[in-house]
Amino acid sequence: MPELTPEQRSMRGRLAAHARWAREDPEHHLPKARAAFMDRFSREVDPDGVLPPAERERRAEHARKRYFTALAFKSSRARSSGRKGLRREGGRSE
Repeated sequence: MPELTPEQRSMRGRLAAHARWAREDPEHHLPKARAAFMDRFSREVDPDGVLPPAERERRAEHARKRYFTALAFKSSRARSSGRKGLRREGGRSE
């Protein structure tokens, strides 16, 4: 079987996810997933675990906000670079 392209692997993953959530209730898995996601930022800001819990949580929240702001920035840049040459008269894009 030929190797899958990155796009095909992504699509295969989405197919599997949709099949799973068609059979299961995601609410059962969300708390554990959210905790693991936030733990990522806690480890990032305090890898040695030396900060007081309140300070670690404060920094982790800013690390999370930085992460999502960076995603939004990259998305904005990608959208704006994709529009070059697509301007119509009147300044509106298609």
